[in-house]
Amino acid sequence: MSNWQKALIERFGLSAFRFGERYFACKDVAKAERRGEAFGDLTYRVLKKRRLRAISNLHMAFPDWTDAKCEEIARKMFRHFGLITADFLRTPLRTNEEVLANTEVEGFEHYEAAAAVGKGIIACTAHLGNWERFGHWLIATGRQISVVARDANQGAVQDRVGQLRAMTGINVLSRGDSARPILVKLKRKEIVGILGDQNADDAFVPFFGKPCGTVLGPAVLHQRTGAVLLPSYCVRIGPGKYKVVVKPPVDIENEISSPEELMTRLNEVLESVIREYPEQWLWMHDRWKSARKRNLL
Repeated sequence: MSNWQKALIERFGLSAFRFGERYFACKDVAKAERRGEAFGDLTYRVLKKRRLRAISNLHMAFPDWTDAKCEEIARKMFRHFGLITADFLRTPLRTNEEVLANTEVEGFEHYEAAAAVGKGIIACTAHLGNWERFGHWLIATGRQISVVARDANQGAVQDRVGQLRAMTGINVLSRGDSARPILVKLKRKEIVGILGDQNADDAFVPFFGKPCGTVLGPAVLHQRTGAVLLPSYCVRIGPGKYKVVVKPPVDIENEISSPEELMTRLNEVLESVIREYPEQWLWMHDRWKSARKRNLL
């Protein structure tokens, strides 16, 4: 691809992003969500490859579900990610007061137990519910969080995404150069958020009963620093309403020596939450891609 083609794609991407910011800039959260759901319906119809991947993944994870059930959840999933996209793009309008007033918390005692260890916390979250709201909720409660994020494909879009996150106070660490900053944050007893639910080839451990390419980074960081692995999610429970779900720490006593076993435990926790909110996980992502390439499925 030539430089002018790349520049054109970047300009188009930024223009589309800016349009989304204007379109979803509604003080009425319910109105923004309705627009987001309509956007999700559109992407369900247009993005055939992603739609088919979502349905295929659902069939594999829930083999007892009918075709109609898998298609229903896939459509709801696209709607969900449309509305949380809308929620993210209206970040400039979302105040700390709004976040606190519209967020319930389940399992906060697990956070307190993790913080008491004094080694920092690795918040093991996922592309489930609304992870951007999770970070904003922590900031609104007076805590600091740094998140490890993959760079967007377009530099200008990446910059704008970073600007929106910065408005909430979240510190973003680039995945490609995050090792040293993570260690610094954990040494300061801070929280580092890692979304470890995307395809990888570090190790192949069970997820929904199937071998799944999984990152080992969170487990290695835990073993190296003593920071607590704390499964934490933010799920949507109604229009503009969310619930932060904090699960018991994994290996808080540092008794598990295998990184693969640690990630298996984390996958089990994530799977249990996905089963409760199946329409809120990113089924359109090719989570088992590496496993298929290795002929493990």
